[in-house]
Amino acid sequence: MNDSQQRYLLIINGKSAGNPALREAVEEQRKAGTHITVRSTWEGGDAAAFAAQSVELGATCVVACGGDGTVNEVVNGLMQLAQDQRPALGIVPLGSANDFATSLGLPLEPGPALAAALTLSPSPIDVLRVSAEADDERFTSYYINMMTGGFGAEITSTTPKTLKRMLGGGAYSLMGAFKAWRHRSYRGTLHWGEEERCAELLLLALGNGRQSGGGQVLAPNAKLDDGRLDVLMVKDFTSVLQLPKIITELQQFPKEGRYVSYFTVSQLTVTTQQDDPPWPLTLDGEARHYDRFSVEMVPLALKVLLPDKCPLLVANN
Repeated sequence: MNDSQQRYLLIINGKSAGNPALREAVEEQRKAGTHITVRSTWEGGDAAAFAAQSVELGATCVVACGGDGTVNEVVNGLMQLAQDQRPALGIVPLGSANDFATSLGLPLEPGPALAAALTLSPSPIDVLRVSAEADDERFTSYYINMMTGGFGAEITSTTPKTLKRMLGGGAYSLMGAFKAWRHRSYRGTLHWGEEERCAELLLLALGNGRQSGGGQVLAPNAKLDDGRLDVLMVKDFTSVLQLPKIITELQQFPKEGRYVSYFTVSQLTVTTQQDDPPWPLTLDGEARHYDRFSVEMVPLALKVLLPDKCPLLVANN
C-alpha cells in the first residue's frame, strides 16, 4: 500500500487532547494531504474500544498518543481484531515515563514522533497474553512491554499521578526509595516448562521490552521478536545489610544468583499462597491484582512502526 492509501487513526489520551504541539503537528500533516482521524478518550476503556473499531473506521494504522497505559489499551483493542485485518501500531509518547517509546528509540516530542509514525515501516513483534483469576473471575489481557509483580507493581500503582506529572520517571524512583523500608514478601508458586519453584519474592518482572517504572532496566537482553519472555526474579531480603549484594546482582543479572535470577521462557504461571492477598501487578503501567496468572507468548502478533535500527529487534543485534 502506498502512502496515499494510508489512513491513520490517532487515539489520544484525553488529558493530552489540548497539547498545542500535537495539534499543530496534526494540522500540518493534514495540510500535507495525510488522512488522519482523531479520537480522544474520556474514561478508561475508550482507547481499547476505539482501536477495536479501527477497521470499521477504515484505518490502516492506529497511533496511540499518550503514555504507556494508553499504548497498552490500544494494544488490547487491536488484539480483538483478526490478525490479517489488524492495523499497524504507531506511538506518539505523551506520558510521564514513556518507557516503551524510549527503549524503542522513538522521538519523544509530539511533532517528530507523529512524523515518525507516518513514515516508519511496520515490523512484527511478539505480544504477551495474560490469563488471570481474581475473586473467582477470569480475565484475559495483553501487553507488549513489561509486567511487574510485587514491589515494582506496588510502586507503579501507588505513585500519585500528580507526582508522576511533576517528576516524570523520577517519581517512580522516589516512591521506590520510600517503600523499600516498608516492603512485604510476595509468596507464590511459579511454573515454567518442567520447573516448579515456591518463592518469597520482592519483585517479579516479565519483559518483552527492557524497561519499566520510569527508566528502570529490568530485562536488558529482551527482544520484541524472539518468541521468548525475559524473567527477572528478585528474592526477598531480611536485613538492609543484604541490599549491597542485591544491588550488585541487579547490575549483573545472573542466571541464578543468591538473590537475583534472570532467564527466558515461553510461558510462565504464578499461583499466590492461599491465605495471601492477590499480588499487585502492572501490565505496561496499568495496575491489576490477581490470585493466579499465566503469561504466554503470542509470536509476531502485532506490527509496530519502529526505527530501522531499533535495538529491540533480533536482526539489529
